[in-house]
Amino acid sequence: MENAPLSVFSRSWTVPTLQAGRGSQVSVLTEQGDLNQARQAAARPRRRFSDVAALPVATHPFKRFLDVTVAGFALLLFLPLLLVVMLAIRLETPGQAIFRQRRTGYRGRVFTIYKFRTMTVTEDSGKVQQATKNDKRVTPIGGLLRKLSIDELPQLWNVLKGDMSIVGPRPHALAHDEYYGALIATYAARFRARPGLTGYAQVNGLRGEIRDSRDMSDRVAADNSYIETWSPALDIAILVRTVPLIFGDPRAY
Repeated sequence: MENAPLSVFSRSWTVPTLQAGRGSQVSVLTEQGDLNQARQAAARPRRRFSDVAALPVATHPFKRFLDVTVAGFALLLFLPLLLVVMLAIRLETPGQAIFRQRRTGYRGRVFTIYKFRTMTVTEDSGKVQQATKNDKRVTPIGGLLRKLSIDELPQLWNVLKGDMSIVGPRPHALAHDEYYGALIATYAARFRARPGLTGYAQVNGLRGEIRDSRDMSDRVAADNSYIETWSPALDIAILVRTVPLIFGDPRAY
């Protein structure tokens, strides 16, 4: 286990003392009401992230095998599409086709995430405005890419590099990590796994615009449930449930 300090931003991340771990049993969150567990976590004691034992979701060889296999195959399969999309973006509006932004990954390490640029304005500062429905910053081509989640395909390279996983908690902008990390006691516990292209929260309808801290608490609860109950079968199930959402999720905008 690595014992690197989890220093991000101007403070050190801490995580709550969680009961889940090797050999322990936890309940998978299946009902919306169960997500109240995340909101009650503020009263729990905290400790340094480096004291928390690595869970199978971060160390199991199947996880990396699935990542490399799926990401490598998908990159080869979608290479012609990637090139066409890059050209279309460059022709539609001035600027780079690939959008780069810093995100927080496994054990709090900051990495650069890659996406197709879908807006006329890009942000990577201390204040980042999340995309909203009918957002005027989104270009016509960008709207289509976001609707079909094609804008996320460059993150397959992040997966091959080991910054991300195919399945895991979705990474947020650093400014959002800083803000919600101060409000939600269990927020930093999400960093016990590599961030993913898709995740348990997303296939359970917890995606799209975050209107208040309660929305984020629900996502954090789902993310931590995934981390603590991970199995190869769970990853496969999430991938299967992700496919129909690519073509019909009203929260994708």
